[in-house]
Amino acid sequence: MKTGKLIWTAVTALLMLSSTAAEARKKMTDRELWCDVMYRMAEPVLRNMSEGKLQEEMLVEVSPTWDGRNVKVTYMECFGRLMDGLAPWLALPDDDTEEGQMRRQLREWALKSYANAVDPANPDYLLWREEGQTLVDAAFLAESFLRAYDALWMPLDDVTKQRYIEEFTQLRRVDPPHTNWLLFSSTVECFLLKAGAQYDAYRITSAFREIEEWYTGDGWYSDGPEFAFDYYNSFVIQPMYIDCLDVYTKGGKRRIWNSPASDFEKAKKRMQRYGTILERFISPEGTFPVFGRSITYRTGAMQPLAMLAWKEWLPAELPEGQVRAALTAVIRNMFGDGRNFNGKGYLTLGFNGSQPGISDVYTNNGSLYLASFAFLPLGLPADHPFWTDDPLPWTSKKAWEEMDFKKDHAYRE
Repeated sequence: MKTGKLIWTAVTALLMLSSTAAEARKKMTDRELWCDVMYRMAEPVLRNMSEGKLQEEMLVEVSPTWDGRNVKVTYMECFGRLMDGLAPWLALPDDDTEEGQMRRQLREWALKSYANAVDPANPDYLLWREEGQTLVDAAFLAESFLRAYDALWMPLDDVTKQRYIEEFTQLRRVDPPHTNWLLFSSTVECFLLKAGAQYDAYRITSAFREIEEWYTGDGWYSDGPEFAFDYYNSFVIQPMYIDCLDVYTKGGKRRIWNSPASDFEKAKKRMQRYGTILERFISPEGTFPVFGRSITYRTGAMQPLAMLAWKEWLPAELPEGQVRAALTAVIRNMFGDGRNFNGKGYLTLGFNGSQPGISDVYTNNGSLYLASFAFLPLGLPADHPFWTDDPLPWTSKKAWEEMDFKKDHAYRE
């Protein structure tokens, strides 16, 4: 009886603490909320990994239908996906604000974590040499370097840099399936190109050619020869295609003779159309439709819209204050309370709360850090119009509340 009372008291205290934090978040500015959520997501991962303790301390959860692969893929997925979404924020210059102190601490932890990830003598050396899944999350790590090259790649010591080049190069052992996985190989090779290492041009251009063949129209790509209605245009296809094209064409200044249809500006316009669709998906209440596989990636579904804002590529019909308000509503709904974190502060299996039954066979709670991709606009400084413009009602809010809104139209090339 005494033990039960103690447990009840502890649970009650945690609920009260969560409720107090949720109330505090309601009073935050939009940027303060984004920073708070991003820091909460990143802190237990990077603090522990910087000390070589992530694999010791992380509370791991795997799908009830787990396919039996080495569970250590969890740590690679957690670190790679987190850093890919976090990188733009860490690339901002230091300052003495509260946010600046948070950012500086995360960057210090991240740089130590990057080194530990490729040090065979460190307890947090990642699972580089086993499983095909490693290619996926190595690509997210490579993309994190592309997104914050000067802040996250350049400060690494020469030994660590060489270790990354070796680990990325040996991933050619993985023969990617004929799906979005081609972009994982392409992203790794584009990073090697950027870093001045030997790279495989065929793995880049062959991916480009397939992606172009899979364009279905109106801003959507198929994930392989057959179309699937899910968020993989958000999770991988649109962002990685743009990032690879950006490196390989030098921002559209260089044509690709053996893949002439692979055009940087054209891909950007397609992403803009897809971004307008994502913005219209956001309901007046700040929710979005739940469909397709990997829905446990939560706010990762909003990555292209977030990327357009961060890159300052938003189309004219999407004002910055409108996009910020829409994304903030989603983030507040998803992360305004503590339901998406487990007992040790790591993301928990589910869409909004603990819902392990919706996990796919390959899903572990490291996979879920793809949710960080919605936070790319934190890479814009606090005085950027994205953050300072007045909030505006987003499209669905206007439509359902009898306000004027722009009619939709298909995008044709």
